[in-house]
Amino acid sequence: MKVTIGKYKNWFGPYQLAQALCFWMKDDTDYVHKFGEWLAHGSVRPAPKKGDTIVLRDDRPMTMLYKFLTWIHTFRNQKISVHIDKWDTWSMDNTLAHIVLPMLKQLEASKHGAPHVDDKDVPAELRSTAAPPKENEYCVDDNHFKRWDWVMGEMIFAFESQFNDWEERFHTGTHDIGWIHNDSGVYQMITGDKDTYKYDMKGAAAYQKRISNGYKLFGKYYENLWD
Repeated sequence: MKVTIGKYKNWFGPYQLAQALCFWMKDDTDYVHKFGEWLAHGSVRPAPKKGDTIVLRDDRPMTMLYKFLTWIHTFRNQKISVHIDKWDTWSMDNTLAHIVLPMLKQLEASKHGAPHVDDKDVPAELRSTAAPPKENEYCVDDNHFKRWDWVMGEMIFAFESQFNDWEERFHTGTHDIGWIHNDSGVYQMITGDKDTYKYDMKGAAAYQKRISNGYKLFGKYYENLWD
């Protein structure tokens, strides 16, 4: 496999041009914004006063510069090259884990927000019902970001399990086995006095359940994996 993905294309318009041209005036954001408005529309919209209705739609005509920069933007594409070898799908879950795991860890370290996470997907102490009452209905509860941190931790746990041979920890002791030929004419396995082998089936099942849930969360919140 060979994957090359370039940077996402960023919009560079009149306002970005104004910031670049006035780099020494970065502290005077009002002037730079007005300059950007003039470059974009040939006019400057007065700042809204208290009580004014703010209109998000901008019906002002675009300057030739604005149209030119918009035209240039249509030619700027993100460079993506993906080559898949036949052996990449022999164990596709493991192949993808090599890519997904470091990306999840980077997102966990650099994220600036959190999406909505259903209460049923997290432990009881992290649910919205366990948080203090919200000051306003439109506010997030005190556990909002904690829920996303927990979900990300469980996704990372699941993908890390691809590489840590976790099954081995549930096998303890050593085998001491032998075979005897019984009266029925078949061989029967017997354990010797030194056999201390034990398998924690209950613990392994709980561990596997957590892994499966981490992959389930990855699928459910896949569309929220962005910064």
